[in-house]
Amino acid sequence: MGSSFAAFWGRQMIQFDRVSKSYPGGNQALSELSFKVEDGEIAFLTGHSGAGKSTLLKLIALIERPTRGNVIINGQNLGPLKRRRVPHYRRQVGIIFQDHKLLTDRTVFDNVALPMIIAGVGHREIGRRVRAALDQVGLLNRERAMPMTLSGGEQQRVGIARAVVNKPPLLIADEPTGNLDPELSMEIMRLFERFNQVGVTVMIASHDHDLIRTMGHRVISLKEGRLVAPRLAPSPGGAR
Repeated sequence: MGSSFAAFWGRQMIQFDRVSKSYPGGNQALSELSFKVEDGEIAFLTGHSGAGKSTLLKLIALIERPTRGNVIINGQNLGPLKRRRVPHYRRQVGIIFQDHKLLTDRTVFDNVALPMIIAGVGHREIGRRVRAALDQVGLLNRERAMPMTLSGGEQQRVGIARAVVNKPPLLIADEPTGNLDPELSMEIMRLFERFNQVGVTVMIASHDHDLIRTMGHRVISLKEGRLVAPRLAPSPGGAR
């Protein structure tokens, strides 16, 4: 990656301060979570199904708000943020889903361009940035393809291109390799590492413990909505 590309990327830090989230009916999704993810770090979020991983990511994306405690992103407490400011905040956060959430009646180009169209970016700038994002994920030659003609791995890379096209300083991914085979899963993880190398903070929710162990990055584990222990997942050759 060139230095001009890297210069566009900011840095981000995530801080949870005694965060709890409950839903109507008494379902306690998260309880008293406190942790930090430092600037330019990759962290994996693990736990059993229902442990609270998706809820935690939704709090970062401001899809949900905590019942108690503070979620602080890049020094900004999200709690007092007014609803009208939420779209502007979300431009700082690239969100990647397991099921891609691509518009099947739009081309790859149009899917990646969507966040910038919503933000009111000019046509010429949209074209430049969409093609740069597709180039980063190796799909520049598929910009006119329809999503249903792509493989699962290619669809996920379109989702990543869409997440990074606004050059957010933070990427969050919810089970981004859940439907992929081990080889494709590793390709996707290496893409996340490439973005991290230019200063992007990355948090990935995953249940693939073998893949996480291979990657050798920090792990934040949840059990029944509570923090088990933040730790470094050693790679087979030793911790990096």
